[in-house]
Amino acid sequence: MSRSVLVTGGGSGIGRALARAFADAGDSVTITGRHPESLAQTDGGRGMACRMADVTDEAQVAALFDSPFDVVIANAGGGGAGKLRSVTLAEWNATLAVNLTGTFLTFREALREMEPGGRLIAMASIASLKGGATIPAYAAAKHGVLGLVRSIALEVAKKGITCNAVCPGFVDTPLAAQAVASVKGRFGMTEDEALAQVVADNPMQRLIAPGEVVAAAVFLASPAASMVNGHALSVSGGEI
Repeated sequence: MSRSVLVTGGGSGIGRALARAFADAGDSVTITGRHPESLAQTDGGRGMACRMADVTDEAQVAALFDSPFDVVIANAGGGGAGKLRSVTLAEWNATLAVNLTGTFLTFREALREMEPGGRLIAMASIASLKGGATIPAYAAAKHGVLGLVRSIALEVAKKGITCNAVCPGFVDTPLAAQAVASVKGRFGMTEDEALAQVVADNPMQRLIAPGEVVAAAVFLASPAASMVNGHALSVSGGEI
């Protein structure tokens, strides 16, 4: 049976892979983002609904929910690197806004009309499970996302709705490419050396394929996961 699925941050990376997987499975998919060209590329003729929205804007998020969704994936996020002493208040606030407040606004609106059997899934990152010396704002925001997920899970448990988080390590997306380029430039490394440093904490010593993250989300959205609630599903090669 076709479901209605919302994926925020659907214009690239994990969001693009998620949206295409659900659409190819026959679901009715809505993707959101701030760049219409990127959303159109994600769609690629699949018939997705492309909606412009900034997840940090309360009114824009509310406008997305003119009809209820069966599956809502809060995927929009991001953040820069830098040790705490170099993080500005503006950078701190922006990182919390897109990662934590964006998830809060998305899930709050989703729950207003979500029916039993509904699924809320947050892309929380491995940074929700451990700290990072150069990502204090991002790790704080993602830890907050996981706390939000666990709290919502308790609230909705008796309604037949679940709320879970997928926690990937470094995924082979444009963001990972930027991280590799940054390490390469900062330390004068070769491409291979920089990649090896980026994936050093992953016991499998490689980037995670987007499809491996998608598989976790597809499972959490399935009837088979009806008793999985408040869970942080690590997709990290054993790093956590």
